Amino acid sequence: MLRRDYSTQNCSVARTLEVIGERWSILIIRNAFYGIRRFDEHERWLGIARNVLQKRLELLVEQGILSKELYQERPPRHEYRLTQKGIDLWPVLVTMLQWGDRYEAKGKPPLVLLHQGCGGGVDPHLRCDKCGADLTARDVEPSKGPGLLPGQTTPRVPAVSG
Repeated sequence: MLRRDYSTQNCSVARTLEVIGERWSILIIRNAFYGIRRFDEHERWLGIARNVLQKRLELLVEQGILSKELYQERPPRHEYRLTQKGIDLWPVLVTMLQWGDRYEAKGKPPLVLLHQGCGGGVDPHLRCDKCGADLTARDVEPSKGPGLLPGQTTPRVPAVSG
């Protein structure tokens, strides 16, 4: 991670990277957009060490990207849900997804985002490529793409709920 020394670097990109730039953090945020909320689900989807996952979740809660909500009292278990601050990262994740699809997936993305209203895709301007509607995180769902490997699954849907 970058050092938190902004005396020589007055840069919002650097500050943003301090919050979401670590690879596990951005993948946890991605998972949250796909509707993955519980610790064990993140662990299973990411193959991440429990101590690393716990630390990253704590940081994302501390930064206001996720909220931690009790869903079971005995034993206490929590869900991690996107806050509005977290939901506002949706365009960032979609842009990264589209860049990866274009340059790394060789035209065969493993997952595509579809407009729940009409089934169209998400264009680079975050509009439906079929009906032209302006889209938000709540308007799309992940679906199998042509590059999904045999036996690989997609996250559950709906992706983001309030």
